[in-house]
Amino acid sequence: MPLALLALAIGAFGIGTTEFVVMGLLPEIADDYRVSIPSAGLLVTGYAIGVVIGAPLMTALGTRISRKTMLMILMGLFVVGNLLSAVAPTMGVMLAGRIVASLAHGAFFGIGSVVAADLVAPDKKAGAIATMFTGLTVANIAGVPLGTFIGQAVGWRVTFAVVAALGVVGLFGIAKLVPALPRPEGAHLRRELTAFRNPQVLLAMAMTVLGFGGVFAAITYIAPMMTHVAGYSDGAVTWLLVLFGVGMFLGNLLGGRFADRKLMPMLYASLGGLAVVLALFTLTAHNKILAAVSILLVGGLGFATVPPLQKRVLDQAHGAPTLASAVNIGAFNLGNALAAWLGGQVIAAGLGYTAPNWVGALLAGSALLLAVWSAVLEHRAPVREGAVTAAPVPAHH
Repeated sequence: MPLALLALAIGAFGIGTTEFVVMGLLPEIADDYRVSIPSAGLLVTGYAIGVVIGAPLMTALGTRISRKTMLMILMGLFVVGNLLSAVAPTMGVMLAGRIVASLAHGAFFGIGSVVAADLVAPDKKAGAIATMFTGLTVANIAGVPLGTFIGQAVGWRVTFAVVAALGVVGLFGIAKLVPALPRPEGAHLRRELTAFRNPQVLLAMAMTVLGFGGVFAAITYIAPMMTHVAGYSDGAVTWLLVLFGVGMFLGNLLGGRFADRKLMPMLYASLGGLAVVLALFTLTAHNKILAAVSILLVGGLGFATVPPLQKRVLDQAHGAPTLASAVNIGAFNLGNALAAWLGGQVIAAGLGYTAPNWVGALLAGSALLLAVWSAVLEHRAPVREGAVTAAPVPAHH
């Protein structure tokens, strides 16, 4: 494994920790600012919207500099945002800090995906992308539970200060281990935009929005769901998030392995399974053991979609992959924002803390239908595959 992939995974670890740790701390943050749980859920929605905006914006700004330099700038922005969150005196300032940190998220994973794919042979690209995303999944096994524990024990502000320190470690890791690859010849914004002429790229992004949105509909409100419905204590939320992280880790590895072999069948299986598990989660949330198993499966099936979706975008946008890759990361978070908002709405409407699971099941099922439609269109018009006409970007090894 190239050491550059390890550096990217370190950065992903920090970003993954700050993205997900807020979910386990929603009750504490809501109490501190004296707002409702759905209102505190805006910290999830705001972060996700920031990723959606920041992904194309920061990637476009970075087309004139090397990818390594841009990755370092993004990690610096991440550190500043988390420090602002740690000292935020009001909910509004806290939300601003979350948005600042989120601006780095999409471009980091988008550019990182391209770098990871360029470092390996063509038949190992999805596996390389999965290796980078391993940092994100390990964050949910170690970083998020530890951050939740720290937040509940000594205060959530300390958690975000620790996350900022993780960002510093990620920044130094990128500076030390990622090679100083030259900027690809002919790289400019107009060329990158050509990727969006391919309908398959847009369909893949729509699958991303709906499929991963299904995960966030349930997981955003996992703390109140487990404490109010399943009957777990506040402290048990930490270990339930570990289960979610383990599921993410395993699903990410399986998704990367099988996406390099049978990409579309992998999507059918993961999206279909996710829709079923989320629908059942409405019932299993009332039983401690079944709720825990459901959390594990939601993490596994949800993250099994990530490498194949990201690889499909790269495949369909060949020759102009950087912006498309970053926008697809934004699409993951657009789904997060949509799902977190919809989940808050059904809770606020009095439908209960399990109602977001139905929202998630409907979103995942819609993504499955889009995947089938995409395959049908591709079968009917195979000559349109990879319709982008720009010259291929030379790989750097």
